[in-house]
Amino acid sequence: MGSHIKRGKGAEQGEVREVMDGVRRLVRLLRVSARASERLVGISGAQLFVLQRLAEAGPCSINALAEHTLTHQSSVSVVVARLIERGLVTRRPSPEDGRRVEVALAPVGRALLSESPPMAQARLITGLRRLEPGVREGLARGLSALVAELGLDGDSPPLFFEDEPKPRKRRKEKSDGAA
Repeated sequence: MGSHIKRGKGAEQGEVREVMDGVRRLVRLLRVSARASERLVGISGAQLFVLQRLAEAGPCSINALAEHTLTHQSSVSVVVARLIERGLVTRRPSPEDGRRVEVALAPVGRALLSESPPMAQARLITGLRRLEPGVREGLARGLSALVAELGLDGDSPPLFFEDEPKPRKRRKEKSDGAA
């Protein structure tokens, strides 16, 4: 209906350019922030963002940490695994419910945070929350429509600039015929 109103090509060109410029600015902000994280504290921007959110939240489950980072559980789980490998985060049974596992900052992780820069992801989230509800809702609908138009919907998105997990190596089968 309203979106199909015939407009001039110049208006469409201007709107597309405005959106592209906005995307470029956001990607640059995130890229510069990620590089600062790697240069100053030696971990990816995604890892630092998760570490900072974990410091704010306190020990919690992967699902709770996913809520704090506004991302999917599988995406934050990949990042937490890398933080555990580096000794920045620990995984332990919850003191309140031993059946539940929670992640917590390790002393090395807490020390690293004292030297870390603020992350662009936090700034982006704050900015989105400050938008008028109608503007935020329109942005969410528009981005979702764009993602669907590009065929990018479906998979859970990784955190910004975090490498995809490496595929698991297949076990070598024994050459002597044993199964």
